Amino acid sequence: MIRLIPSLPAIYVIARMVWPLPWPLALRLGLAAILLAASQYHLWSRLSSGSVFAPEFPRPVVILFNGVFGAIALAAPLQLALDLVALTSMALPGGDWAIPTAWRLAVGFTAVLLAAVAVRQAVRVPPLKEVPVAIPGLPPGFDGYTILHLTDLHISRLFPAAWARAVVTRANDLKVDLIVVTGDFIDGSLEARRNDVEPLRALRARDGVWAVPGNHEYFFDFDGWMRHLAGLGIRILSNAHTVLRREGGALVLAGVTDRSARATGHPGPDLDAALAGAPRGAPIVLLDHQPANAAKSAARGVALQLSGHTHGGMIRGLDRLVARGNAGFVSGAYRVATMLLYVSNGTALWPGFALRLGRPSELTRITLRRAS
Repeated sequence: MIRLIPSLPAIYVIARMVWPLPWPLALRLGLAAILLAASQYHLWSRLSSGSVFAPEFPRPVVILFNGVFGAIALAAPLQLALDLVALTSMALPGGDWAIPTAWRLAVGFTAVLLAAVAVRQAVRVPPLKEVPVAIPGLPPGFDGYTILHLTDLHISRLFPAAWARAVVTRANDLKVDLIVVTGDFIDGSLEARRNDVEPLRALRARDGVWAVPGNHEYFFDFDGWMRHLAGLGIRILSNAHTVLRREGGALVLAGVTDRSARATGHPGPDLDAALAGAPRGAPIVLLDHQPANAAKSAARGVALQLSGHTHGGMIRGLDRLVARGNAGFVSGAYRVATMLLYVSNGTALWPGFALRLGRPSELTRITLRRAS
């Protein structure tokens, strides 16, 4: 069934868009075969690496797979809308079921064009997004303090060393006070990704680089990856915190593990443990890969939670479905009681569905301000 489900949109597109075209049989059969093969992208990924999360094909092949897979995903609802229009027209005087060839071609070309734009938006080095955050009780020394929020890098064949190096260069050029990464660093084994993650060693900020794991780290050698990231100079906050100080004032930076951790026998998120021993009265910035526990964070007195995981929903419209699986949080800033939750669209995204339309990737520079 897992292999059949992604084939259904392709079969529908073949039956309703490709097969009725007045093209030679060989051409229609060839196009049908390409669409069916592309619909099995995740199966080919599993065969290439043992995991649907790490396609080990050359980058142009991964891009092409995403383009065709995306064209199918976009063409199916467009063709369905066309079919519904045709059905509706049957109820009108003189209406019939016939759909002009030009309309079918227009739907197909629109889907291909949108898929090409979506893949291009997904694989680029993201632009900068500025997010000012006012925090009550922020010590004067932290007024204007800058945090660069990276998340969901998904370093892989699609986002390799060259892409990571470009992100690091852009990040360092910002000269922020602190860099944080809220998980999903990689897709792939340590052996496969060792060279691709190496550019992260060059990340620099005045107060260092701090991070929490995401769910994708648990799909591979979690303990090995945590050791390796630490060796790159990235300090992991697994249900722990650190205290940042400026001009006699304190800011607590805390981090929790991912909600998926317990399924692999690792400690789950524990905010109480993360905040144990933190100075009372100091504002708390929490790193949590997934945003769904935001209400619990707010109840615990967190001032600002930074999360990722959702990739912003990837496509406007689809984001509403993604929000349903994340307690309604999917993209941007949310006020949760007295806490501000910021859900980044992600620095990159999973190479198994690398499409973005209306939900752009981002390098998020957060500037803390004292609330009036």
